[in-house]
Amino acid sequence: MTGQDTQYDILGIGNAITDILARTEASFLQEQGLTPGSMTLIDVDRANALEAALAPEHVMGGGSAANTCVVAAQFGARVAYLGKVSRDDAGLKFTQDLRDNGVQFPSAPLNTQVFDNLPTARCVVMVTPDGQRTMATYLGACTCFTPDDVLPDMIAASSIIYLEGYLFDPPHAQEAFRRAAALAHKNGRQVALSLSDPFCVGRHRDAFLDLVKNHVDILFANEDEICALYETENFDTAARHTLQDTTFAALTRSGLGSVVVHDGQLTTVAPVPTQVVDTTGAGDAYAAGFLAGLTSGRSLPECGRLASVAASEIISHYGARPLSNLWEEMGF
Repeated sequence: MTGQDTQYDILGIGNAITDILARTEASFLQEQGLTPGSMTLIDVDRANALEAALAPEHVMGGGSAANTCVVAAQFGARVAYLGKVSRDDAGLKFTQDLRDNGVQFPSAPLNTQVFDNLPTARCVVMVTPDGQRTMATYLGACTCFTPDDVLPDMIAASSIIYLEGYLFDPPHAQEAFRRAAALAHKNGRQVALSLSDPFCVGRHRDAFLDLVKNHVDILFANEDEICALYETENFDTAARHTLQDTTFAALTRSGLGSVVVHDGQLTTVAPVPTQVVDTTGAGDAYAAGFLAGLTSGRSLPECGRLASVAASEIISHYGARPLSNLWEEMGF
C-alpha cells in the first residue's frame, strides 16, 4: 500500500510525553510497589518523588506513538503527529524534538488558563539490569486531549492513522479515537492501533475489543497484550482470535520474533539478534518499521524484517529513539 494520494504516510495520535530514564534495581521497584515491565499512572507528587529517589541519566522526547513517528521518519516515511502539550519548557522541547526529527506537529498547545496550568506529561522510565523497562507516568496535559484535537484535514491527508493504546486512559480519548477512525474510513484511510500495555488493556478491555472488531484495520500488540485482550495465557489461542477479529495484525514475542496475521494466515518473522540494554520503545520501533515498509509498498516479509531491525536497534541502547541512521544502514 502506498500513499501517493496523501500528504502523509502515517499520522500518529497519542500521549505527548517527556521521558526521564534512570537505571535502578529490581528491589527499588518492589519498594515502590511497581510491577516490573508495566506502566503505572501516577500523580505529579509521586513523579517528583520518584525522580528525587533516582539518578536520571537521560531526558528526551517520548510517548509511544511519538516514538513510532520518529523512527518511521528515519525510514523515510512522511509522518505527522497529534498530541497535547502545555505551554511550558517541556512542551516546547517536545515540539522542537518532533520537528527536528522530521515529524509535522500541528496540534495546538493546551490553553492553561482554561485547564488550570497542567504541565506537559512526563514518564519516569526505570531500567533494571536485565534491560526491562518499568514506567510510571504522569499524564498532565495529555488528559485534555479531546475529539476536537482530532484534526479532520490531517486525517484526510494521511494514509494510515496510528492510534496509541495508552491514550485510552484520559477521559475523552476513547471518543477521540472513534472520531479519528470514523473520519479515516470516511476518507478511505486505514486505522492502526497499538494495544500498548497489558494493564491498560485490562482497564479498558471491552472498549478495546469493540475498537479492534469494528474500527481497526491493523493491530499491533506484544504477547502479554494480546493475551490480556482475549483473557488467555496461551499465545496461539490469542492469535487465532485475531484471525476472526482483524484483517491484519502484527504480534511481537520478544526473543521469539513476531507473528504477522493477514488473510487468514499466520507468518512467523525471525528476530534480529542484539545485546539487550533497554527494552523501552521496542514495540514502538517495530510498528514504525512495519508501517514504513507497508506504506512504501514493500512485501509483508520485508515489512517484518524492517520492523525487527528497528526494534533490535532500539533495545541495544538506552532510550526509545534511534542512535544510528536506520535509513542509511538499511539502504532504505
